[in-house]
Amino acid sequence: MAKDININSREWCDMVFEGRNQSYGACKLRQSSSKRHVVALMVVLTLVIFITLLPKLYGVVQSLTRQDLGKMDETTELTNIPIEDQVPEENIIKKEIAPPPPPLKSTIQLLPPVLAEDEEVTETIKTQEEVQESNLQISVADVKGTDDEHGIDIADLKEHAVVIEEKPTEEIFTIVENQPEFPGGDAARIKFLNDNIKYPVVAQENGIQGRVICNFVVERDGSITDAQVIKGVDPSLDKEALRVIKSMPKWIPGKQRGQPVRVRFTLPVSFRLANS
Repeated sequence: MAKDININSREWCDMVFEGRNQSYGACKLRQSSSKRHVVALMVVLTLVIFITLLPKLYGVVQSLTRQDLGKMDETTELTNIPIEDQVPEENIIKKEIAPPPPPLKSTIQLLPPVLAEDEEVTETIKTQEEVQESNLQISVADVKGTDDEHGIDIADLKEHAVVIEEKPTEEIFTIVENQPEFPGGDAARIKFLNDNIKYPVVAQENGIQGRVICNFVVERDGSITDAQVIKGVDPSLDKEALRVIKSMPKWIPGKQRGQPVRVRFTLPVSFRLANS
């Protein structure tokens, strides 16, 4: 067989497989053998190149890992810096510890004699003998403290005086320094009554008219309570007068010594027919 004959060529395959089915079998294998050889060669070359470059790739990965570890070390070093060095001093909130209170001297209270009824006496008054027998310092209250000369008398602690807020009195006044007032004054009050009074039909038909005298309590918040008729005219008119008074808005409360107080206020409500 000549050396220049290519047994995988199409001409050779046509001559060998002449008169036979060439769509499968050895004919197809011979025709595709060149392509398979090329693919196998490329796979082998790729593996060889990859194996050759593998040490270099390993070195690159290690260098990148070292850089990441270096950045992590820098971050760790920053987080370990004391807070005083990271934040300006003027922005640091420091916890202040209050000094302990000074010790109080042991003292005994001496009340000045006051004339009063027996039932009005609420404190036990020490006798002169009890005060003389005691070696404690006389002061404004009985204190069990220290006998140290550096102690402080309770009477000297003016800045620590306890201020007791007076509870608002429940007393109802009739005369106060500043009388309660309808918001807007007397003119606004008269207009409110004229606009809201509904003249009872029964009283109109019977020609009943007159002035109903009412009083009520203006509370410390200006609300109206305990409205009542002290001088009536007719049950229908009395009922309508109370209804209108209870529907009034909050008043400006009365004041005594600058403090809001409860005040009982008297208010006449007039009913007049148009043709009278």
